[in-house]
Amino acid sequence: MPADEAEVAVGRLLELVPAGHELTEAPGGLVELAVYVDEGGVEALRSAFTAVAITPVAPGWEDAWRSFHHGVRIGPLWIGPPWEEPPAGAVDVVIDPGRAFGTGAHPTTRLALEMLSTVDAGGVLDVGCGSGVIAIAAAKLGFAPVRAGDVDPEALAVTRENAARNGVEVEAAPLDARADEAAADVVVANIALDVVEALAPRVRCRDLILSGYLAAETPRVPGLVHRARRELGGWAADAFRPE
Repeated sequence: MPADEAEVAVGRLLELVPAGHELTEAPGGLVELAVYVDEGGVEALRSAFTAVAITPVAPGWEDAWRSFHHGVRIGPLWIGPPWEEPPAGAVDVVIDPGRAFGTGAHPTTRLALEMLSTVDAGGVLDVGCGSGVIAIAAAKLGFAPVRAGDVDPEALAVTRENAARNGVEVEAAPLDARADEAAADVVVANIALDVVEALAPRVRCRDLILSGYLAAETPRVPGLVHRARRELGGWAADAFRPE
């Protein structure tokens, strides 16, 4: 499928196969998503996706997806799964991709965290927190207080679990990016373009970091001054400040 459709597809997969998935790049700007399921799972996938290829797998498939998840370095941070050891001296953020709402490996997450590391410390609000990886990384970097918001109760539960696993304090509470106000010293939103554009007019912050969209796209954020832009793998992130 086209890379710009992957985020939506992953969200759909998480509902059908919460145990994990694999995402690999394919030629022509495409990506391939793979999951391991039984016959009942195959039927559920066919009902949700127009193109499904079935390949028999050898015994041990239940844990084979783990080999596709590895830690990544993002400045001083190392974000990785619990079965890998972080490198010496790194600020480690451990995220179990078994309930993946965002593991830190996706370019938009990496870009958002790179941007976060360039702003002054203070309170942080992670809008559309997913796994809580951005909020947890912020807490590890010394930002406080740290809050995380999402419309999905499961994402909030995962964020709380991951924060406890990492020994940091993150307040996770319901937040609708399309309707609620977002206020903190630093607001980070790594979500779809239309959602960050809907959110921007209701943000009250010193620094706004947006990501979750393609490099060919630019968010419309009236009333804010564009400060910086970074791109990685065809994706982008932008930093803004009030006028």
